[in-house]
Amino acid sequence: ASASVRRMNDQPVGVGNDRTQQSLQEAINQRLVESGERERLKQLLRERLIECGWRDELKERCKRVVKERGFENVTADELAKEIAPLGRATVPDAVKAELLKNIRTFLK
Repeated sequence: ASASVRRMNDQPVGVGNDRTQQSLQEAINQRLVESGERERLKQLLRERLIECGWRDELKERCKRVVKERGFENVTADELAKEIAPLGRATVPDAVKAELLKNIRTFLK
């Protein structure tokens, strides 16, 4: 017998298929939306990202890209595609942790 805990379908606990994961995320999102909690969390996220300077850093990065390429040579979509991965990667861990804590508290 394996030392890891297993589900009835013999997958290790914490390992679900993509469809199960997706439906769980959809159910959580639906609860967040219906309760109004999603909007509250979005507002909290906005506030925290402004407080820590993240928003200003990304804004400056966007300005640099537009200046380098020229205003006429970059679309909003192109700018978003280029900046979004950086934006996601640079959200401070403390902000992520606070949001996750709020979501977990909400789901209890």
